[in-house]
Amino acid sequence: MKSINLIESLRNVDTSSLVDKVEKNLIELFIEKEFKVGDTIPTELELKEAMGVSRTVIREALLRLRMIGLIDSKKRRGAVITSPDLTAVLQKSMNPQMLDDNTLREIFEMRLSLEIGMADFIIQRVTPEDIVELKAIVKTEPKKAQAHLFQIEQEIKFHAKLYDITGNETLKNFQKMLLPIFHYVHQSGLLKKQIVLKQFVSHAGLIELIEKGSAEKLRNGIRNHLENHFSRLFE
Repeated sequence: MKSINLIESLRNVDTSSLVDKVEKNLIELFIEKEFKVGDTIPTELELKEAMGVSRTVIREALLRLRMIGLIDSKKRRGAVITSPDLTAVLQKSMNPQMLDDNTLREIFEMRLSLEIGMADFIIQRVTPEDIVELKAIVKTEPKKAQAHLFQIEQEIKFHAKLYDITGNETLKNFQKMLLPIFHYVHQSGLLKKQIVLKQFVSHAGLIELIEKGSAEKLRNGIRNHLENHFSRLFE
């Protein structure tokens, strides 16, 4: 029934432009007709006839929608509305070698913001098993890691677990997507010279704050833990 109503609406669409406008109009009409994930959309032939453009144009517009994850092809059903994997779409353009210095720097800053902001989710969702795993990670770190700069491998392992504790799949996917950027920025010389701080909250210190159950204290602790990165950005 929705497909019939959509076809009727498409007959009134201005089709003076080609792929860009067809793509835009299709998205607008999916929203207007309240299409939901799993709903079948009209066929290429139906869209071609309704919009008055070539099948090649329709196919190209639908291909774009597939590339951004808005539609997908299902056996015996044709194209259906899907929920886009936002991080998967972004990841295709997140090659550090293809990004300029300003963009790399801003992505690095975004990572710092994300980690400070997820303190509440960690406190609310952490389990005793998570604490055990975090402590096991810290045990494998060199003793100097508690008083000096963390090695990037240690950072990745420990912080990946923090993202995991949030239970937020999008956050977890973002962390995986940002890892190559984070590693590249560290090695590229983009940031200022590393500064060894005499005191900062270690990984072990963060675990203690998590066990105390205060989101505010954990937020402050993560900010202090990341102080060296902020120093490299601002000093």
